[in-house]
Amino acid sequence: MHRHLAIETWSRRTSWLHQRDARAKLAVLLASLIAISTTSMAARSFHVSSVVYAVVLILGVLSARLPIAGLLLRAAWVLPFSLTFAVLVYWSGDAARATGMLEKSYLSAVATLLFVATTPLEKWTAGLDQWHCPRTLILVMQFLYRYLFLIADQAHRMMNAAELRRGVSKRLSGLRSPRSGFQSASGAVGVLFARSWQRSEAVYQAMCARGFTGRFPSAAAPRFRAADAVFLIAGLMATIAVRLLIA
Repeated sequence: MHRHLAIETWSRRTSWLHQRDARAKLAVLLASLIAISTTSMAARSFHVSSVVYAVVLILGVLSARLPIAGLLLRAAWVLPFSLTFAVLVYWSGDAARATGMLEKSYLSAVATLLFVATTPLEKWTAGLDQWHCPRTLILVMQFLYRYLFLIADQAHRMMNAAELRRGVSKRLSGLRSPRSGFQSASGAVGVLFARSWQRSEAVYQAMCARGFTGRFPSAAAPRFRAADAVFLIAGLMATIAVRLLIA
């Protein structure tokens, strides 16, 4: 199994956190994201609250028996996007706010990734459906999640092909200019999306041939157990405590 399928593999484990109801985990995730995003970056205790949020998230990773390094590295993919805005804020003379933006974006990414890594797609989308979330939005999220794997798989195939041709590339590297290298990279991106589009069309046609009517079948609503209620209450209380008492 390829490395880009690691999160899907993690979500199928059977830890205590994996067994909790998706609706409870959704509620705790939303509360955590709201608490992180509304924490004042001007407060002196902001960095203290960030450390507390990080400790709570790491405890969640440990309880789910997930690889900490792998999850934290994957969450760092959000930093290049938030770094752009942080640099602009830093140039405006507000270094503390720029640092806070990076901390908030990274903590939010870790919280979201922890949720996805402990809840299979069909369970958390079923939870959104039971919350009467618009079905069109749920369908878009389901297709986006699945098609991201198609793009990742196609990129993996292209990287393998490039590795096989590395010997030829080394012999020709001295003849290539930086401009030609940029053109090659841009061309590879174009080919990647073109092939991914073709594969996605083939997948959609196969789904229609098997009776797809525009909506994935929803799983039956699981029973909300006492352990789920305990997790929900503990998660909400911990989030509120950090937000009000520390921040």
